Amino acid sequence: MRHLLGLKDFARTDYDDLLGVARQMREVLERPVKKVPTLQGVTVVNLFFESSTRTRLSFELAEKRLSADTVSFTAAGSSVSKGETLRDTARNLEAMKVDVAVVRHSSPGVPHYLARCLNAQIVNAGDGANEHPTQGLLDLLTISDLFPERGDDLTGLNVSILGDVTHSRVARSNIYALTTMGANVTVCGPPTLLPRGIETLGVKVTHRLDEALDGCDVAMALRLQLERQGAGLFPTLREYHQRFGVKAEHLDRHPNLRILHPGPINRGVELASEVADHENAVILDQVTNGVAVRMAVLYTLRAGQGG
Repeated sequence: MRHLLGLKDFARTDYDDLLGVARQMREVLERPVKKVPTLQGVTVVNLFFESSTRTRLSFELAEKRLSADTVSFTAAGSSVSKGETLRDTARNLEAMKVDVAVVRHSSPGVPHYLARCLNAQIVNAGDGANEHPTQGLLDLLTISDLFPERGDDLTGLNVSILGDVTHSRVARSNIYALTTMGANVTVCGPPTLLPRGIETLGVKVTHRLDEALDGCDVAMALRLQLERQGAGLFPTLREYHQRFGVKAEHLDRHPNLRILHPGPINRGVELASEVADHENAVILDQVTNGVAVRMAVLYTLRAGQGG
């Protein structure tokens, strides 16, 4: 594996291998000294052209835990704001002998473009509404940990993805990962927030939350991507919460239901506060697993290059 651009073409063995490495990296994070010299001498640049907190900090921590030399770039205040092109920015950074570039951009396909332009290895940290592969991997690890008796085989597990699927890169990466690992995936939301033809990815579609939660083992609520939406996709946030928000009454009816959310949570919209703070919510486990998964990705990429 030279780059990590998406999960669309991953096989089961690819997931098995990465999850195995991620669990080893999680053991590193539980040590008194949470650092190994694995990537000593490797330079990683974090190219974030779009705002981020969890993903950016998670990658930075993963790089430091592996002893890599890291540089973080944000578009605000950079030469990009003065008119420099993406390609020129990236090539200037590569001229500084960068080995790996972690890229987040609001436009789909930017990491793929940079992979063609540069010699550095590219990790997609989210490209528009296309994919967010490391989020898909950390969610897969989190779900697998909930059912240790299954190993990493999710055959027959029922997972529902709720909300703004149309504008969500997280949804796409999760659909690719979960269906490949055998899970039954249902997507649920208003018709305006579900893309046409989503059934072709092997998922069931419903517009009724009760139907999506009936028999569901894991529910993943998605953040409403208000910054990517046009007007009029749903009446009000209050009505959205009434029809599609997961509330305490749902956990009362489904006491074994586990809740995930990629963050940041809009409390009172996708999840009621009592659901976000409930013991069945494993949202903070997702955050912890994010560092371990990103360590595993960086390690695997460099190992494939003999680094």
